[in-house]
Amino acid sequence: MSEDLKVAVHDLMHKPGTMREKVFEHTVLERLGNYAIGVEAGEVLEIDLRLESVHEGILATGEVFGRTSGECGRCLDPIESDVEVDFQELFAYSGTSEDEFLVENEQIDLDQVIRDAVVLSLPLQPVCHQDCKGLCVTCGAKLADDPQHAHDAAIDPRWIGLQQLKED
Repeated sequence: MSEDLKVAVHDLMHKPGTMREKVFEHTVLERLGNYAIGVEAGEVLEIDLRLESVHEGILATGEVFGRTSGECGRCLDPIESDVEVDFQELFAYSGTSEDEFLVENEQIDLDQVIRDAVVLSLPLQPVCHQDCKGLCVTCGAKLADDPQHAHDAAIDPRWIGLQQLKED
């Protein structure tokens, strides 16, 4: 849990209609992402946050900007891209469900909210470019490097014995 993602809200509590904006940076402590792409540890996320007091609690709305890195799901080349994701979450004064986020000790903790927003915005199969041809399923050669790449027709396994006789 990161301390810089805990935001004090004592000035907004129980004052519906009150709003505050905050822009800050957060250094990612552990990788956020899936097996193919993510925001690496040490990367900096910029967070543009708006906090609004409502009757039920504190409404946190914001945008997260950062840099992702990973590998193309087709050709396995390294890729980097920008991530920009919006989030909105209500931090309730009192919890009625274990799913809810709560205002605790006059603070809200944005760690899980930002983690969920960033990870869910990432593609499951990132590609370096839309027309990436990927790798040859037979030999693993990169098809973009050799567009005319081809293999001889596969021999029916029942005829392999005759093929070996022919070669001898």
